[in-house]
Amino acid sequence: MTSSLPQTAASQLKGLALPPLENGDRLTRPEFERRYNAMPEVRKAELVEGVVYMASPLRFRPHAEPHGRLITWLGVYQAATPYVQMGIEPTMRLDIDNEPQPDGVLLISQESGGCSSLSEDGYLEGATELVVEVAASSAAIDLSDKKRAYRRNGVQEYIVWQVFDQKIDWFQRQDGDYVSLAPDDEGIIHSQVFPGLWLNVAAMLQGDMRSVLAVLQTGIETAEHQAFVQQLEALRSKTTQANDRPQ
Repeated sequence: MTSSLPQTAASQLKGLALPPLENGDRLTRPEFERRYNAMPEVRKAELVEGVVYMASPLRFRPHAEPHGRLITWLGVYQAATPYVQMGIEPTMRLDIDNEPQPDGVLLISQESGGCSSLSEDGYLEGATELVVEVAASSAAIDLSDKKRAYRRNGVQEYIVWQVFDQKIDWFQRQDGDYVSLAPDDEGIIHSQVFPGLWLNVAAMLQGDMRSVLAVLQTGIETAEHQAFVQQLEALRSKTTQANDRPQ
């Protein structure tokens, strides 16, 4: 014999609101998304290794200004590199325990062989090729749990600007682990995934964007960058031709 709730009790349960997101909640990604979607007033919340982190108000100098510099640098590279896309604070669905919202991403389009894709509801799924984070109050998370989650899910390059320490770390994934990319003799770090993406570290830290962009332009004008663009074009054409074939 089956039993059911009285009609009034069932109606009350149906109308119950989801619990609000709170810092430190331990959730799976589906439950995190349900609660996040029910709180449109929350602008940024992340799930990192099963733990919820909610952003505090962002100060201009420790976060907004360096964030703007990094995005300017990435945006200029993206503008010169067809089939590469750049985004600011996108939600990334990685695995059951991780849905971060990094400060910036650079990715190869799926049609040109990129690793991430867009879901039907418009969110990034899978690891983008490069992630950047501005680490002020969040440095401990960015360099531990979040770094581990990005590494495990296949983010190929990870840049962390430690604002208070005046330091920029650029990690590349090799043999399943992250190793630091060292600057060359001129203080420039060269991306191993995006040819021509060069960073004058000292100039970026000092806010000398003219020098940052001059070095980037030098990288963009190299033969390696041009070959990369041609490679992306060839992959895109191959994918388009395959999709156009009659099934």
